[in-house]
Amino acid sequence: MIGALEAGGTKMVCAVGTEDGKILEQVSIPTTTPGETMPQILGYFKGKDIRALGVGTFGPVGVRPGTPEYGFILDTPKLDWRHFDLLGSLAPLGVPMGLDTDVNASCLGEMTYGCAAGLESVIYITIGTGVGLGAAVEGKLLHGMLHPEAGHILLSRHQKEWQNGCCPYHQNCLEGYVSGPAIEKRWGKKAADLADNPTVWAMESYYIAQALADFILTLSPQKIILGGGVMKQEQLFPLIREKTLAFLGGYLHTMELEDIDNYIVPASLGGDQGIMGCIKLGLGALGE
Repeated sequence: MIGALEAGGTKMVCAVGTEDGKILEQVSIPTTTPGETMPQILGYFKGKDIRALGVGTFGPVGVRPGTPEYGFILDTPKLDWRHFDLLGSLAPLGVPMGLDTDVNASCLGEMTYGCAAGLESVIYITIGTGVGLGAAVEGKLLHGMLHPEAGHILLSRHQKEWQNGCCPYHQNCLEGYVSGPAIEKRWGKKAADLADNPTVWAMESYYIAQALADFILTLSPQKIILGGGVMKQEQLFPLIREKTLAFLGGYLHTMELEDIDNYIVPASLGGDQGIMGCIKLGLGALGE
């Protein structure tokens, strides 16, 4: 029995599963303040007889074991959680714990149980309230100075763009142009209410494809997986694929790009890729 915690900005999903990725049960707890939320999480896992816990969390977060910030939420815009010792607060469970970002956990879930099984270099991008990127290179989740924050790469403005993005840090970053709030700011409606407006998705796909071309040229992934609420607009996928190839300009010729419909794909685990990745993180901690 492995515990899994997918710590999000609006909800904390707690689950118990098995090593083959089967989720036996799960609950959702609202993310309010640490003082209110953490006792509920501890209460859920108490008595579940879990052998390890995997945690995928919003960030930025300290992901390097042995450093003073390991397990701490860092300079998040969620002020109540800034510099909170998330992993330390879970120590009363008394089990080995593995921790990474929520998007790295989703990437790991897809590589272990989903459409990227057997691949070593994969990126998973979630496009919803925000934009996050999880990446694995040579079979290992990508860390370094910190972890990928590729939702904030800077992009060239679409020729018909009439305003800056909605990101408070940058005028022209990926998150500021393509997230759910960015769509609502630009068009005055939520993405789901704009499904039949092709102009919306032409601009949206322009920015996403521009970013994917950059990621292809830098990380050389074997598969790109797109998830999150905005990507439920499935009409985006053919537009993104076409524009990504256009941005690459014929520079690369690979088997993956020749089969682009199976290269840039939707998430495959029914929204559970993050939890399933957390199960794998827990298994990794148990192995260590």
